[in-house]
Amino acid sequence: MALNGINLALAWSGQEAIWQRVYLALGLTQAEIDEYFAGPAFLAWARMGNLHTWGGPLPRSWHLKQLYLQHRILDRMRSFGMTPVLPAFAGHVPKAVTRVFPQANVTQLGSWGHFNCSYSCSFLLAPGDPLFPLIGSLFLRELTREFGTDHIYGADTFNEMQPPSSEPTYLAAATAAVYEAMTAVDPSAVWLLQGWLFQHQPQFWAPAQVGAVLGAVPRGRLLVLDLFAESQPVYTRTASFQGQPFIWCMLHNFGGNHGLFGALEAVNRGPEAARLFPNSTMVGTGMAPEGIHQNEMVYALMAELGWRKDPIPDLAAWVTRFAAQRYGISHPEAEAAWKLLLRGVYNCSGEACSGHNRSPLVKRPSLQMNTTVWYNRADVFEAWRLLLTATPTLATSPTFRYDLLDVTRQAVQELVSLYYEAVRTAYLSKELVPLLRAGGILAYELLPALDEVLASDSRFLLGSWLEQARAAAVSEAEAAFYEQNSRYQLTLWGPVGNILDYANKQLAGLVADYYTPRWRLFLEALVESLSQGVPFQQRQFDQNAFLLEQAFVLSTQRYPSQPRGDTVDLAKKLFLKYYPWWAASSL
Repeated sequence: MALNGINLALAWSGQEAIWQRVYLALGLTQAEIDEYFAGPAFLAWARMGNLHTWGGPLPRSWHLKQLYLQHRILDRMRSFGMTPVLPAFAGHVPKAVTRVFPQANVTQLGSWGHFNCSYSCSFLLAPGDPLFPLIGSLFLRELTREFGTDHIYGADTFNEMQPPSSEPTYLAAATAAVYEAMTAVDPSAVWLLQGWLFQHQPQFWAPAQVGAVLGAVPRGRLLVLDLFAESQPVYTRTASFQGQPFIWCMLHNFGGNHGLFGALEAVNRGPEAARLFPNSTMVGTGMAPEGIHQNEMVYALMAELGWRKDPIPDLAAWVTRFAAQRYGISHPEAEAAWKLLLRGVYNCSGEACSGHNRSPLVKRPSLQMNTTVWYNRADVFEAWRLLLTATPTLATSPTFRYDLLDVTRQAVQELVSLYYEAVRTAYLSKELVPLLRAGGILAYELLPALDEVLASDSRFLLGSWLEQARAAAVSEAEAAFYEQNSRYQLTLWGPVGNILDYANKQLAGLVADYYTPRWRLFLEALVESLSQGVPFQQRQFDQNAFLLEQAFVLSTQRYPSQPRGDTVDLAKKLFLKYYPWWAASSL
């Protein structure tokens, strides 16, 4: 981060340990606090008030290790001259606060993300309640005593949650209460606010409501993240956040999905447009992905733009240099492959860019799945061919081997969509043999082949993902708990598939034991439907699929954390088998 010029970043680890001290001091029991905290895989949403309880409780060792980790993070950031952003109190409290303080004015908000109130429906303290400044200042005083401060704090009261009132006076009071609790402890406090709430519910956040929030903090003491500016900027419809400084951010990836994706032209031009906007208050550029370790070119471009006054004049020339730097040598086929990807998968625009990977491969199957893409699939297959052509020269480069695997994975993803279309067409035409042929290739040849090639790189292993979770534990019971949290986040996300396949990834082991069984179940149901002349029942299939999904989450099967097989050989094998089919079918 420091080498790329990033000088402001969240440092939110360890805050639950501080909250535990505060809640114990207020009179809550340890059991009540344990019941409130979400599990490790869901803390990001718990910290914004979206969730509580789900995936918890947090072990005692978690708090101790996170405190230690936070100290190390802060020491390193400060040694580099970076500014850590610490958390502050946004108004969300455990329900148990009302037991200790029965007169507290607390409002229960609505549910979030298909969760019921057992895990959602945050309790929000009224801004005028005397407890608000008490809790806010207690937390910040304890936090800064433990970690020191660099005077910038993050807090989000209404992230993806509708406020209890749309009255500007209420919204201004709720905002002022957060800020005043900060300045009571740190008179130099600056509040870092996610601008996502204005983008996520634009029908609620009309000009009066937006103005109430932005005007409740002295100008210059609220720093707003325009979180999804490459696709849906907010500064353009809020008069540059009504004079409050803001950071133009690229979100790019929801859920940390695999899949080649980017809106590079919008990313390239966006910061300059924001800087030249009338009365612009833009003070920097930023990145706010929900997951990294994919689409590295997108992040390389965004990092470079932080150093530039103007957009890159020729992205095709830039991507040529990117490929040469990435592999340590110029190679015409590799550079041509990247140019094709630049004009295709990395040239998203419009509504298609509002999400990330919606491939049928990583979704629970149905007959209504959308396979449309914003790019020409031919560009992906040709880039695949060109990278394979470059292997005699570049195969010793680790970054090249990674990219070859990633483009191979993308090509298989495209093939899954095409074979799914063939399956659906055959089913709707009541043609059993074509259904069996296409479905057999998809579920019994293509997906196992994808799992095999993913297994050749440690960065695409489910075993590596789960081992990282287990490594945080101090006992086998804790390791199993952390692993199950991780499995839930990858798949069901909630106890009943509340945000199903949101964080979908393409990892060896996950493809074999989660996606593949689900696809086979779907195809068996379609075959049975045609054979018996009865309609396909999506609801029944969903119930059966959930049993498979739940079995995967609850499984204790261990997966390899070391790669096996040769990426180049496996990619060539896949190419020789499937490229001729695609080429013939696309004529």
